[in-house]
Formats: sequence, structure tokens, C-alpha cells
Amino acid sequence: MDTLNKEKYISLDEAADYFGIKPVTLRSWIRNPKNEVPAHKIDNNNFFDNKREEVVNERKFIMQKKITCVDLFCGCGGMSLGFINAGFDIIAGFENWKPALKVYKDNFSHPVIEQDLSDVDEAVRSISKYKPDMIIGGPPCQDFSTAGYQDESRGRAILSIRYSEIVCSIKPKYFVMENVATIRNTESFRKVIYNFRKTGYGLTQKILDAAFCGVPQTRKRMFVIGILGEQDNFLDDYLERNLFEKPMTIYDYLGDTLGIEYYFRVPTNYNRRGVFSIYEPSMTIRAVDRPIPSGYKGHRNDPVPVSESRCLTPKERSLLQTFPETFVFTGGKSDMNLMIGNAVPVNLARYVGTALSDYITDMEGKG
Repeated sequence: MDTLNKEKYISLDEAADYFGIKPVTLRSWIRNPKNEVPAHKIDNNNFFDNKREEVVNERKFIMQKKITCVDLFCGCGGMSLGFINAGFDIIAGFENWKPALKVYKDNFSHPVIEQDLSDVDEAVRSISKYKPDMIIGGPPCQDFSTAGYQDESRGRAILSIRYSEIVCSIKPKYFVMENVATIRNTESFRKVIYNFRKTGYGLTQKILDAAFCGVPQTRKRMFVIGILGEQDNFLDDYLERNLFEKPMTIYDYLGDTLGIEYYFRVPTNYNRRGVFSIYEPSMTIRAVDRPIPSGYKGHRNDPVPVSESRCLTPKERSLLQTFPETFVFTGGKSDMNLMIGNAVPVNLARYVGTALSDYITDMEGKG
């Protein structure tokens, strides 16, 4: 092996920071032959190729021309940050909930606009000023969610339709929509897909479990990705090729930095366990969190007595959503839990964004 060239190589910790993951995760990638991160063993340390124009783990992290994006229903910014980490240029966020607007503004340098996105005509006028190449967004999902009402007549389900109407009015070349997996069984979703197809978008519809996409959490989400004039299912292979072979655990991602081995999450009913281990993926981070109820006496599947566990803090919940340590959350505890639980996990967004950027780069290369 040649003498280490510090302009060409970076340390494992620096590489992990660049990828937006924990060093322990990068080590697991090295051990996993499916992921084949190029590494060179030098004096018992791993160093990674730092040439940004080259392919790292079969991914191009910088496109020749950055694609400009706006993020609708951006919340506190999980999807924005993930797509930034995948190499896209987020030029504006749009949101109507003031606590999330403040957190977004505190963490990003680009503008975030307070906008009622249910008013399609006004939203189109506001968004069109930015002339985005791509629109991304995760319309509110409570009316579809298994943790919510599962009743699309309650009013918020219409926001997915409004999202599709905004996209179809502006007609960016690309779009990405995220929602809960159960949306696929709804009349609203059928209307959304109809709108996209009528406008000329080729569509990839894919349910991804975040635990196989670099997130230490079981969280299944539907992604609809569209490109004007493209064939359907264009992104399937790109979304499947880098899935982890096994789900990521909390320990894989955070090691023992939480200072606990077991934590408590209030079950939806007492027929389910409430105590979980860091050696498994987290259960889905929800938009609410409650203290351990006095009525919970334990469950046969709890790995330890409930007295040996505790609830996670909002900051710890944000880490399981793969927000970085440096991401600043403000506001009351209920507001923070709501925006954290409703966010798209940063690394899940990055996974989808990276797959799309790889596809775009490959298609441009063929052109």
C-alpha cells in the first residue's frame, strides 16, 4: 500500500460523518460484503477514498449540476436534510405549522415559507417563483396511519391530493412523495396516482422499511417517485440494490451512547409489550410520547421488568429518526415530539435521494 495521501484519504470517523451515519454503522458496512465500501487497511485504521467526483459504494455523491428542489409540508426538515445529504440543492421549504417553521428556520440557511398548501392556486403562485427542478414532500398522514384514525374522511387526507395537484400544475421534471404504507389502500391515493399519470409522469411506487435503509427503526413508508416522460418502475432496481441484508438496530447506529440497554414505549394496548432493547430496531417513532403508565404491570415478552427501563427523551427520539446531534429542536415537549415523530427519517430520505441521483447520473451518462 502506498504512503497515505491525506488529500485523498480521510479517517473512518470523517467518512462516517460524510455519509451521515455513525462510525459503528460504517464498520458494519465494511464487514458486510453486499455493501462493499472501498477501504484500505493502513496501520489498523480504515481510510476511504475522498475523491468527491468518483463513485463511492457505487454512488455518485455530486452530480454535475445540482438539482434544485423545494420541500412541501417540510415540517422540521428531515426530508430536506436527507436530500441535501444526497447531493440535491434544497432552495426553499413550505410549511404551515409555526413550531416546525421555527425549528426549520433555525437549522437551514435557505428560506422556509409559511404557506397554506391546501390552497392550491396560491401555493402554485408562491412555489413557481423558485422554478424548482424537483418537488419533494410528505403530506400529513394521520388519516391514513395505523397509529392514527385510518379514516380518510376526516379532512387531512385531502392534502395528499392537493400535493399532487400542486406538482401537476408546476410540472417539475422530478418529484418525490412520502407517506405511510397504508395509503396505498385508499381512494385518495388512487386519485393522487391518477393525477400524476394524467400529467405524464412515469412512476415508481415503493414501500421501504427504514430499518433496511440506514435507520435504526422499523418504519414502513410509501414513496412515489416521478419523472416526466419516464417509464413506470424506473427506480425499482436502484431502490433495491443497496438495501441492508438485516435491519439496523439501535446499537448498530448509536452503540452504547444512550447509556441504557432497555427503554419503554407505551403500547397501543396492554396485550403488547412495552419494554424494548437497543439490540433490536426501534419501534416506529410516533408523534406522541407518554410516561410509563401506572397501569402497565409488564408483559411476558418484555426482556426485563419495566422498572429497569425508562422512556426516551425527545433528543434521543430525534437520533432514532437519524437527525444529527447538532440539529437544534426548540419548543414545548409535545411540539417537539410531534415534529420529530412526523418527520421523514433523515437517512431514509437520503437513501431515496441517493437512489434517484444515481439513476439521474446514469441516464445523463447514457445521453
